[in-house]
Amino acid sequence: MSNVLQFKIELLDVDPPIWRRIQVPADYSFWDLHVAIQDSMGWKDSHLHAFQVPGPHGNQLEIGLPDPYGEMDVIPGWERKLGTFFKSSGDQLEYEYDFGDSWCHSVLLEELTMKTPGETYPRCTGGQGQCPPEDCGGPPGFEMFLEAVSDPTHESHAGLLEWCGGEFDPSGFSPESVVFDDPQKRLKSLNE
Repeated sequence: MSNVLQFKIELLDVDPPIWRRIQVPADYSFWDLHVAIQDSMGWKDSHLHAFQVPGPHGNQLEIGLPDPYGEMDVIPGWERKLGTFFKSSGDQLEYEYDFGDSWCHSVLLEELTMKTPGETYPRCTGGQGQCPPEDCGGPPGFEMFLEAVSDPTHESHAGLLEWCGGEFDPSGFSPESVVFDDPQKRLKSLNE
C-alpha cells in the first residue's frame, strides 16, 4: 500500500516553464496540498484558491478556501482527503491561486509510492523556474515584468526590480531551498 503521492505542479500559460515536483503523505487533505503547493512554488498564500475537481454527476466542484462573502460554493479543503480524487497515476486537476491574477496550475499525480526511510514529507524533489512575484498581473503581467527586468534600458526596469526586492532570476530555483510550513498551523492562523 502506497503512503506517498508524487505530484508535478506546473504553472500554466507562462514562458519559460515553471514547475515543481513534490511528494506528500497520502493521507493529506486538499488544504494540506494547497499549503505544499504554495510553499514549493514560492507564493505567499495571501489570496483565495480553489481546486477544480470533477463532481459525481459530471459537474465541477471547487475545493479550497471558502469565499468569505458566500458568493461561491466552495468545499473547505480541510474537509476532503486527496484520496477522494487522486486514485492512480495520471489523475489530474487544475488549481487556481489568486482569482484576480488567475494563476492556474496543472496538478498531475505522477506516482503513488512508499516513504523513503529517513526522509520527511512533504518534500520537493525537482523543479524549474522562479515563481512570479505576487500581484504582477497574472501571465500577461508576468510576461511584461520579465521583459522589463531583463532589459536595463526599459523605462520600468529599475522600478520593477526595486518592487520585487532588487533582483529576479527567472531560472532561479533550487528544490533544496523549499521550506514547508505546517498546514494545521497555517489553518489555525486563518481563524486568529
